[in-house]
Amino acid sequence: MNTKFIALLVTVVASFLTPFMGSATNIALPSIGREFKVDAITLGWIATSYLLAAGIFSVPFGRIADVGGRKKVFVIGLLVYSIGSFLSAIAPSAELLIGSRVIQGIGGAMIFATAVAILTSVFPPSERGKAIGVNTGAVYTGLSLGPFLGGYLTQNFGWRSVFFINVPLGILALTLALWKLKGEWAEAKGEKFDFKGSAIYSLTLLFTIYGLTELAAPLLIAGLILLFAFIAYESGVEHPVLEIRLFRKNLTFSLSNLAALLNYSATFAAGFILSLYLQYVKGFDPQHAGTILISQPVIMAIFAPFAGWLSDRIEPRIVASAGMAVTALSLFIFSNIDASTSISLIVENLVLLGFGLALFSSPNTNAIMSSVERKFFGIASATVATMRLTGQILSMALVMLVFSILMGKVEISPEYYPMLIESARLSFMLFTVLCFIGIFASLGRGRIR
Repeated sequence: MNTKFIALLVTVVASFLTPFMGSATNIALPSIGREFKVDAITLGWIATSYLLAAGIFSVPFGRIADVGGRKKVFVIGLLVYSIGSFLSAIAPSAELLIGSRVIQGIGGAMIFATAVAILTSVFPPSERGKAIGVNTGAVYTGLSLGPFLGGYLTQNFGWRSVFFINVPLGILALTLALWKLKGEWAEAKGEKFDFKGSAIYSLTLLFTIYGLTELAAPLLIAGLILLFAFIAYESGVEHPVLEIRLFRKNLTFSLSNLAALLNYSATFAAGFILSLYLQYVKGFDPQHAGTILISQPVIMAIFAPFAGWLSDRIEPRIVASAGMAVTALSLFIFSNIDASTSISLIVENLVLLGFGLALFSSPNTNAIMSSVERKFFGIASATVATMRLTGQILSMALVMLVFSILMGKVEISPEYYPMLIESARLSFMLFTVLCFIGIFASLGRGRIR
């Protein structure tokens, strides 16, 4: 079997794992909440802790992979991810579950930072969009099976089984990578690693997100000061952890990343909100709720490879911008949700949302990876992952902020359902605005061919 096929196979298995975990966990959250007797904001942290850890470490690990070898980082990431999954499955409290999710997120960061970079290293430009499309399809297949299988497992074997199932899957991907994936890719070998820049970057993200979620103004201000310090410092370093010059001198790269950030900020928490809505307000069990939520990622999995193929033939900004517009429309429809909203309308709108996201994601990633030189593939791949993860973190932070303002830290019970619905409506309206702005970022990126 040739290197291209093996690279695609191994990265597809790994790229399936992490989104599967995320969407399956969303379905399990109400069951976790009932066992540990925690409020909606703590449930939000069980989801966000994983994303925050992955976001903090993706860029540093992307740079480490460029310098020390992408396969090496990828393989270690699979091992750490599997350990984090096991620890999450046996966690005796919400606090230890959050801690275990951080370990899982660190492993996830190592996978995120290298999977697309490995693909981009072995596939020529003429085949890259198709390969990224297949990989994106695997991501969405993980998202698709997550709600359904997560609901089934939670319903029949308890929420811990959602984490246990990731252990053998992680070991399978690890075995495939060690046994079959030959070669190593390290185009920046010999260059120095930027420890100071990595530390500033990590603290910037931590302070900003925690400050936003907890309404802590001092932390938010500290996060913004660190952001400016990070940009200034990285601009003067010979081998920075994040190539700021890529953003300054490459309009396609900077606007494509901004579009990705806005898209994920506007869409990720939809699954979290709808999982709570379907299980609390509508009274569905986890398996039924998962079956409803599967409609969005199934459409994404079907159309993502087609959108990637299309972006090899048509300017990616045209395909991606159309996807952003469709996504904005679906979010606006969700902003009118209430207790009497029919399940058929929710499913139809999830299909619309899935189609919009499929049209956006593969072409946007193709535009980013095709706009940089080979030696920047690792950091570009990590930047793609960081925009996705930062967007997902901001999406959850925004929802948790809305929940804390409208509901406060209360355990969700029938008397608070009207406030839960109001929180959902306001969140979806804010998401619509973000996605609408994203259309213009996507259109403004220019031509790549």
